[in-house]
Amino acid sequence: MENLLTEIDHVAIAVSDLEAAIEWYRDTLGASVAHREVVESDGVAEALLRVADSYVQLLTPTRPDSPVARFLARRGEGLHHVGYRVADCAAALAAVRAHGGRVIDERPRPGSRGTLVAFVHPSASFGTLIELVQDDADHGVTRK
Repeated sequence: MENLLTEIDHVAIAVSDLEAAIEWYRDTLGASVAHREVVESDGVAEALLRVADSYVQLLTPTRPDSPVARFLARRGEGLHHVGYRVADCAAALAAVRAHGGRVIDERPRPGSRGTLVAFVHPSASFGTLIELVQDDADHGVTRK
């Protein structure tokens, strides 16, 4: 079978205080913000910190009913999901379904940075929420 994953796009960390998390990563590890965005449809504000060809994505809820708000209430701050780059989000989502995997998104939808994304339920992927990320634009990230 062909490997549908091309790179790790990001590791997402849910935080209660986005500004404090950005400051910690900057002051402690020297990381700087490469992109910030509010994704209204998901109810989150994000800051992407570039690490080589990938990102650490810091997420905080913008409304109390968002998935990240529920995550923080249940589990507290920490690792939320892993985003994998794929050449074709729809094809990768279909492959998950074809192998009996449970998906959260029935079809790819707009994500941050102009990407297409779809989430795979943790029950299908050994307890880890997975985001499939199709990034057709460069967005300043060096590709190998």
